[in-house]
Amino acid sequence: MTPVPAAETAGNFGGLVSPRFDLLRHSHDGTRRARVIMAEQDWLAERFDEHRAHLRSVAYRMLGSLHEAEDAVQESWLRLSRSDTGDVANLGGWLTTVTGRICLDMLRARGSRRERPLDVHVPDPIVSPADGVDPEQEALLAESVGLALYVVLETLTPAERLAFVLHDMFAVPFNDIAAMLGRSPDATKQLASRARARIRAGGPSPDADLARQQEAVQAFYDAARHGDFDALVALLDPQAAMHSDGGAAHPKITGVTRGAAAIAGRALMFANPDATVHPVLVNGAAGAVVTVDGRPVSVMGFTVTGGVIVAIDVLADVDRLGRLDLSWLAS
Repeated sequence: MTPVPAAETAGNFGGLVSPRFDLLRHSHDGTRRARVIMAEQDWLAERFDEHRAHLRSVAYRMLGSLHEAEDAVQESWLRLSRSDTGDVANLGGWLTTVTGRICLDMLRARGSRRERPLDVHVPDPIVSPADGVDPEQEALLAESVGLALYVVLETLTPAERLAFVLHDMFAVPFNDIAAMLGRSPDATKQLASRARARIRAGGPSPDADLARQQEAVQAFYDAARHGDFDALVALLDPQAAMHSDGGAAHPKITGVTRGAAAIAGRALMFANPDATVHPVLVNGAAGAVVTVDGRPVSVMGFTVTGGVIVAIDVLADVDRLGRLDLSWLAS
């Protein structure tokens, strides 16, 4: 997991204000003061950009939404630009905490609006070419954990998610998280413990061997294309689960299918001879984008453990699929 950036300082001042700016603060020359303010903002923006990828990673894990993560990072910048941070010695830690608070507020607001489907919500997938993840996506993902973890994160309460993400994924101390939640450190530890238990119950992590994952996924689609029910069942763990999110346009698709036979039956039922399957990485693990006439109709992330498929997470929400940048599939 990505650690919180190490403590950072500005020269010997242990904060964000450089000595050059400090000496000029008391000038009575209005023009010079305006230039100093602009220079300070430019310098602060450069420092913020050094942490932008890390903050996007924090926000994505908290929110499971790429555009909401961008909104949270932008709000973090606005708060930084309006704050007196002269005594801040660890800018990375300060920004991580601020971003966590913003995401916590967004999760609570999301819950009050009841904007998520009640059955299942598959977070925004990060889709990459099958031969590798680009550097920007690597910073966002931190490591290849697949989409299944994010599906489980969606089931946590906002407080549980904050405690788990910030502590277990980014090494933020429980004392700091407790202050954000208005709870004791012991109570905050219990939140993280409950989250861990839920995540462990959600299933194992993908095999480290990506080629083995991709082999199982290719075999799954080959069996579906040929209508081979027995082959599909053999590729699936008997307790496998498939989470499907069809969004508002296809609410009947949304739900959980459990068991190898039930999943194999659905795979055969929805097999489309006009569909094209594009092998990809979904959150760093084996997956596929399915298109019909060049239009994406689903993104499927697979969890392959011990050579068999233990989980499939399907995003078939046409509105959200339309917001993903999948133009490179045609290249």
